[in-house]
Amino acid sequence: MNDALGGAQSVLVLGGGSEIAVATVRRLIRERCRTVVLAGRDPEALARPAKELEAAGAPSVSVVPFDGLDFASHAGFVRDVFAEHGDFDLVVLAFGVLGDQDLAERDGAEARRIVESNFTGAVSVLVPVVDALRTQGHGTVVVLSSVAGERARRSNFVYGSSKAGLDAFCQGLGDSLLGSGVRIVIVRPGFVHTKMTAGMKPAPLSVTPEQVAEVIMDAVAQGRDQAWAPAPLRYIMSALRHIPRPIFRRLPI
Repeated sequence: MNDALGGAQSVLVLGGGSEIAVATVRRLIRERCRTVVLAGRDPEALARPAKELEAAGAPSVSVVPFDGLDFASHAGFVRDVFAEHGDFDLVVLAFGVLGDQDLAERDGAEARRIVESNFTGAVSVLVPVVDALRTQGHGTVVVLSSVAGERARRSNFVYGSSKAGLDAFCQGLGDSLLGSGVRIVIVRPGFVHTKMTAGMKPAPLSVTPEQVAEVIMDAVAQGRDQAWAPAPLRYIMSALRHIPRPIFRRLPI
């Protein structure tokens, strides 16, 4: 359960290698989070962030295998991780891929990989996660979406469309949970300086994982159901959504 001050005492990270997620967990540890479970496809690769989080003061850090593309395993994974570690106050869904846009336009397998990683896999595991939280009677799910999903752009429409699907699903899921004690927080970062974007030209208003973590912490603490990182992107994307398509398709974005 959340502590007396409302802070999460336990967190499950789906995509435990995510730099944004790890930065968020560091902040949670500063706020007295005690139990951390990092779930990812390569448990060996999670050993380093696990040790860093232990050094940051987490009393219990565990690493468990989880494959976002192994849809058939998701229900059993959720059942087992909740049975072993008990209630979770917070679940962070942070796995996904940027993919190769140029390749995806010519290769259906690459396009499918992007969509299945960012949308289908997320939906597949979110359903049992939310069911488990509903059963325990409380919990918050932070979903890392993207401003790319607010309006698909020529330069990354495969990634953007996969995030648009996830974003829409989570909005509806959040609405369906009213009164259950469970809520969904959708966070829409812009360009984030991570391994995934290494070598790319930073976009305006780019942020670090630590800055996104602060946005996440504020959104959870304030009971908001959506947030942008950084906050001004909310107004920029609102304007972009209303640009007529003939003009929008000519923009260098």
